[in-house]
Amino acid sequence: VQLQASGGGFVQAGGSLRLSCAASGGSFSTYAVGWWRQAPGKEREFVSVVSRSGYIYYGNSVKDRFTMSRDNGKSTVSLQMNSLKPEDTAIYFCAARNRAWTGSGYEAGFYDYWGQGTQVTVSS
Repeated sequence: VQLQASGGGFVQAGGSLRLSCAASGGSFSTYAVGWWRQAPGKEREFVSVVSRSGYIYYGNSVKDRFTMSRDNGKSTVSLQMNSLKPEDTAIYFCAARNRAWTGSGYEAGFYDYWGQGTQVTVSS
């Protein structure tokens, strides 16, 4: 399974960006897929995850501002990011799990595959 995140860029505070993660290989509809981010000098942070059945969970820092969706026909997930803040600046990664959901999607060890990240920079 290969994952490729895209859509990052530079935006002013209060602006919006839409990230995409394209998957290849395997059976995408059976994956749980998550978004994570890592800012310079900080630990990797959970952003959101969607289960194979479509349930979506968000981290507290992005709840009510970010919206995740999946399109199994296109083997993609998206992350619509609104009301961006400077503290949202990070490299954003997508990750996937192709086994049954056990444990917590909030933990990095839950995921089997990680993609290359895309940089998001929010200026104040």
